[in-house]
Amino acid sequence: MSGFVEKPEPVAVAGLEHLHTGKVRDLYRDGAGNLVMVASDRISAFDWVLPTEIPDKGRILTQLSMWWFDQLADLVPNHVLSTDVPPGAPADWAGRVMVCRSLRMVPVECVARGYLTGSGLVEYEATRTVCGLALPEGLVDGSELPAPIFTPATKAEVGEHDENVSYEEVAHRVGAETAARLRQLTLGVYGRARDTARERGIILADTKFEFGFTADGGGADGGDGELVLADEVLTPDSSRFWPADAWRPGQTQPSYDKQFVRNWLSSPASGWDRRGEQPPPPLPEDVVAQTRAKYVEAYERLTGLPWS
Repeated sequence: MSGFVEKPEPVAVAGLEHLHTGKVRDLYRDGAGNLVMVASDRISAFDWVLPTEIPDKGRILTQLSMWWFDQLADLVPNHVLSTDVPPGAPADWAGRVMVCRSLRMVPVECVARGYLTGSGLVEYEATRTVCGLALPEGLVDGSELPAPIFTPATKAEVGEHDENVSYEEVAHRVGAETAARLRQLTLGVYGRARDTARERGIILADTKFEFGFTADGGGADGGDGELVLADEVLTPDSSRFWPADAWRPGQTQPSYDKQFVRNWLSSPASGWDRRGEQPPPPLPEDVVAQTRAKYVEAYERLTGLPWS
């Protein structure tokens, strides 16, 4: 059992149609047919959306995504039209909103890995492959790969795990031309972001992107639509960022994400059994504060801007 501990009621705004409530974002459609994405302060762990929020998290994710979209604009177009708060929306939406073009989304999580960890490590330890790609012997948790790899996954519903799939399976689902373009864009964007982060003392271990086609084009092999980068991009929720000066292959790396939340939920102090059927408990104030500080630090180190 997993999902939301308590799913929030969507905010009703005149002129906006509520479409979906996700782990972090609420999705609306405006009168012009554009999508309005609103990033909340919700946080998820172990497939649960927790009852405790992390203050400013949604704003940090939105502002960091916008910063990255600017850094990547010469490589790939993105879906953002504006960050204006729609008329009549709550004041709390300021800094959380991305008004975006409506796209025909590609049903694939486009994952790039430059280091071995997470589900990739589990598969490697069993088969010496990741998503069917053979890797050399002797790699350990946190090892840098000989070259970045494209390891796609299928998108899952809230509370379910994304499932790693082979490149051949992606080509079967979306067409060979689209699959090749997804791989090219994913590795190209990852390479730019990895180098940018490295200059700031941060390792980008892996990340996931989502893409969609504009307008009505984009058939099985691309058609007339333009492939566009969508959703959030290169945030601590969609990426593994590690401090470069603490990188030690062969162990779990410290990271700029939900580390404090996962650690506390896994500890006896939480009193929670992640294999049981009960939802996780509220987070203590110190875990909330430490987690918020990590998101702020990631934003400031990557962008070079103070968070306020």
